[in-house]
Amino acid sequence: MAPVPLWPQDRIMVVFSRIQPHPHSRCTSGHPMYIHPFGGRWNKQHESLEKLNMQAILDATISQAEPIQELLINHGKIPTLVEELIAVEMWKQKVFPVLCRLEDFKPQNTFPIYMVVHHEASIINLLETVFFHKEVCESADDKVLDLVDYCHRKLILLVARKGGGDLSEEEQFQDSTPMQELQKQAEMMEFEISLKALSVLRYITDCVDSLSLSTLNRMLRTHNLPCLLVELLEHSPWSRRVGGKLQHFESGRWQTVAPSEQQKLNKLDGQVWIALYNLLLSPEARARYCLTSFAKGQLLKLQAFLTDTLLDQLPNLADLKGFLAHLSLAETQPPKKDLVLEQIPEIWDRLERENKGKWQAIAKHQLQHVFSLSEKDLRQQAQRWAETYRLDVLEAVAPERPRCGYCNAEASKRCSRCQNVWYCCRECQVKHWEKHGKTCVLAAQGDRAK
Repeated sequence: MAPVPLWPQDRIMVVFSRIQPHPHSRCTSGHPMYIHPFGGRWNKQHESLEKLNMQAILDATISQAEPIQELLINHGKIPTLVEELIAVEMWKQKVFPVLCRLEDFKPQNTFPIYMVVHHEASIINLLETVFFHKEVCESADDKVLDLVDYCHRKLILLVARKGGGDLSEEEQFQDSTPMQELQKQAEMMEFEISLKALSVLRYITDCVDSLSLSTLNRMLRTHNLPCLLVELLEHSPWSRRVGGKLQHFESGRWQTVAPSEQQKLNKLDGQVWIALYNLLLSPEARARYCLTSFAKGQLLKLQAFLTDTLLDQLPNLADLKGFLAHLSLAETQPPKKDLVLEQIPEIWDRLERENKGKWQAIAKHQLQHVFSLSEKDLRQQAQRWAETYRLDVLEAVAPERPRCGYCNAEASKRCSRCQNVWYCCRECQVKHWEKHGKTCVLAAQGDRAK
């Protein structure tokens, strides 16, 4: 039997109508604050996005009609999501580090901060789910320029990461304070967000023939995305070796690849190859891309990757192989110096300009009025979280069995009090209680309050 929808259509419309652009609020010192987490409106926005995100995933999982995608297009919400995405990205970069350095910042519970950090992941996950459809990309209008810039920033982070010698999940969280654990979780989430941004960028390249001239110039000239994608293939940050075993990052965790499967094309590698194919072989993109000597040198590195095994899995890459063979004999072009009037992304620059020099004041204001919650406030918020993150829904959309909250092994036992965390054995539950206890009590109180 197919899973039932999370919410009936009329309730989806109510949830959907709450997704609105944030107004510019101001703190008591008069500083503009675009991101103001855990105000009443922000809470409703976050909860609505989470519900829409889960519904979109469930629709895609069971291959049924996708009303969320149609609603986002018909009501012009894609630009709003892009602006929200970049605003929370700026909060993470400009406010969160300052907040962590404040002497008075000693939160009793880090989960409220985690929810703000998680907000970006929710939005990019929703965009990844719906951007599979070309009409969604077209509905982004001018904000696709901002989204391309956002994806470029995330790809730069992936290239800088270069994968390799990461610690296992168990080692990362051993003997950590709550704040250290939060920061490590934020780093791991940033990695996952960057991988989803790669998928969104690939879906944008599927529409390359219908993109504006400004967007094409941004992708091919300003950011030189083909060369950046070559760097990603070379470093493959979603692959690593631990104890001599190859691991790929899939379904939200590192998984060991059996020797017989190591020649199989990884999903993320496939996204890079498809994006390269779109950017290099599309007539519109080829007309705009300047093949300088540097670009030629970078692109010819792809020849070493185009093995018969890869071509068997992605036959269309035979055309790319032919393009590279022709490129190796072609003359390079000097950089073009055309005088072109074009649009530029404006969200990041506008937010940075409006808040320049005020990040410290914003962090102090949020410490006093947002993240210093009383026990009563935490209980009320725990009730809202329990209503938003319905366990039956999360299990329906989960790609695999739950993982132990302490050691990350497959788990079969759930915490009997809060029902939110899973464990593989009693010993792990006891060891994890020191960190899990406060959140567990709050969540359980929230459930009883319902």
